[in-house]
Amino acid sequence: MSNSSTFPDWHGTTILAVRKGGKTVVAGDGQVSMGQTIVKGTARKVRKLAGGRVIAGFAGSTADAFTLIERLEAKLEQYPEQLARACVDLAKDWRTDRYLRRLEAMLIVADQDQIFTVTGVGDVLEPEHGVAAIGSGGNYALAAARALIDTDLDAETVARRAMAIAAEICVYTNGELTVEVV
Repeated sequence: MSNSSTFPDWHGTTILAVRKGGKTVVAGDGQVSMGQTIVKGTARKVRKLAGGRVIAGFAGSTADAFTLIERLEAKLEQYPEQLARACVDLAKDWRTDRYLRRLEAMLIVADQDQIFTVTGVGDVLEPEHGVAAIGSGGNYALAAARALIDTDLDAETVARRAMAIAAEICVYTNGELTVEVV
């Protein structure tokens, strides 16, 4: 996993997905960094797809992520109501297509029932415990959400609190959140 062309150094975002109580929440911070400089604080890295039934959040290169999200939307049209199949097909294309293989981004894709992390090396991972995270602050948000998931808090509150903790620790993550719920 140390191949820098496949797994770039993810400086610039935190995306967190939490599924609890029949709801799935995907939250992303708004910070965009170039090196040690913050160039934007209110970017939207979380989007609703498939008529609002699917949420996708991305970490990595914005242009690359938009390309992947467009491809994911096409897969969702091809395989309606089959999120896992759409993600697997996207990951297969991403790994084998000469152009896509160079894209430097990661996705979290979720609907009401499932959460997947999709990578350019062909991974489509469904997390245990109903929590997944990517990006430079992903491990902080993941740990915080895992600690909060068994409390009385709802999914959105868990996500917001976990993202706040990540923003306090990771210099590439801020508290300007985009939060989408399905």
